[in-house]
Order: sequence, then structure tokens, then C-alpha cells
Amino acid sequence: MSTDKEDLVVDDDIATEEADDDVPVEVAKTNLSKRRTIDNLLEERRLQKQLADYDFDL
Repeated sequence: MSTDKEDLVVDDDIATEEADDDVPVEVAKTNLSKRRTIDNLLEERRLQKQLADYDFDL
């Protein structure tokens, strides 16, 4: 460990970069929402097929 005090350089560009990241987050949330909707529809279709194939005359 160094006992000398060093000046820290603060990068002020970080705040502007974080503001630009909001758009991809919203797109990712929209894509995730669409993917969940598709997954739910596929699951429903799969379950309906299983139900149609089920032999009720046991």
C-alpha cells in the first residue's frame, strides 16, 4: 500500500453515458415481454394438443 496521496480523476462523462443506456433497457424489456407472450401462446397450444390427444375413454 502506498502512503502517498494521489489525486483521483473523476470522469464526468459517465452520467451522460448512463442516460443513453435507458433506451436499450426499454427495448430489452419489450423484447422480453414479447418473448414471454410467445412462450405462453406456444405452451397453451401444446397443452391444447395434449388435451385433444388425451383418451377420455379410460
